[in-house]
Amino acid sequence: MPELNSSSLASFVSQMGGDRALRVEENLGSGFVRLRVAEAERRQAAHDIRCSEDVIIEMLRNARDAGARRIYVATAREGNVRTITMLDDGSGIPRDLWDAIFDARVTSKLESVHMDRWGVHGRGMALFSIRENVVSAHVADSVVGGGSSIRITTDTTSLAERADQSTWPSVARDEEGHLAVERGPHNMIRACCEFGLEERGSCEVFFGSPAEIVATARMRVKTSLRNSDLLFLDNLSTVAPLERFRLASDARELVEVAHALGLDISERTAHRIIAGQIRPLRSVVARLTHKSGTQQQREVDLTADQRGLRLSKGDSEEFLRMMERDFAFLAERYYLSLSGPAKIRVHGNRISVFFEYEGED
Repeated sequence: MPELNSSSLASFVSQMGGDRALRVEENLGSGFVRLRVAEAERRQAAHDIRCSEDVIIEMLRNARDAGARRIYVATAREGNVRTITMLDDGSGIPRDLWDAIFDARVTSKLESVHMDRWGVHGRGMALFSIRENVVSAHVADSVVGGGSSIRITTDTTSLAERADQSTWPSVARDEEGHLAVERGPHNMIRACCEFGLEERGSCEVFFGSPAEIVATARMRVKTSLRNSDLLFLDNLSTVAPLERFRLASDARELVEVAHALGLDISERTAHRIIAGQIRPLRSVVARLTHKSGTQQQREVDLTADQRGLRLSKGDSEEFLRMMERDFAFLAERYYLSLSGPAKIRVHGNRISVFFEYEGED
């Protein structure tokens, strides 16, 4: 590149477009320039996010630092378009800052930064880096003190992701006896699993399709509102995002709530959710430990009485799905939510089904 003096710089700007001048703070000669802060930040941001898995990790760290105890990650892909919607129950974002949080160096952590296995967090660059590398990034909704929903859209032809986005990793205990991801593709599921294990005890992560996330939040998230409060509730916009799914009165309202929070579901899917036909998800850690056989108690005890009736695994699972759908009848009327999957036990000439539930305080 030739040396840029004042006249050649003007010519360069004329040829390349006036916006290019905004990138250079000072011409140092001999082909060297000092970039403006904004341009340096833009180039750093392009380096920080290299794949969809990086987006997931940065958003999870952001939700954790906002004090979230539960984080729900919904993702779907259609053609080359990937959508990622992350909902949490953290501190929330004031309405007038919904756009500003995607600017460089905007952070709520003035006095501290967070160091974890992925590096330093708290520079105010995570959401900026995401926005610079995706098609769109915006706050779908947020309530101060009640959590947020952020929706990201990516183009997989420009922001890469692993080809296998359905395989779950396996876990094993390391030399110190701690659970760690042992093998599996480095996909978005693994990113959530590694984060979930790292932050085990401080927050839970749930990962699934938009329909699965809506079903899980509707069943598992308790509302902080009392029955008397519901009588004077004009709309759900003031309610914490994750609590709104449970308060939707019918399928149409559930669709409206989901869409407002960045989750695309059909009215037919909403009917299935209300009917209990879409089962709530376990957290990624619970699913990992169950899949790896590390749970202390089996979910289904079909061999307690070897002399009596023995149900096949397929029949018992189908029966439990039917029972969970029926449980939805009570859940809707008494504001209950399952705290775990239903369990079945055969003993003697008796079949027992157990529901562990959470109710209103």
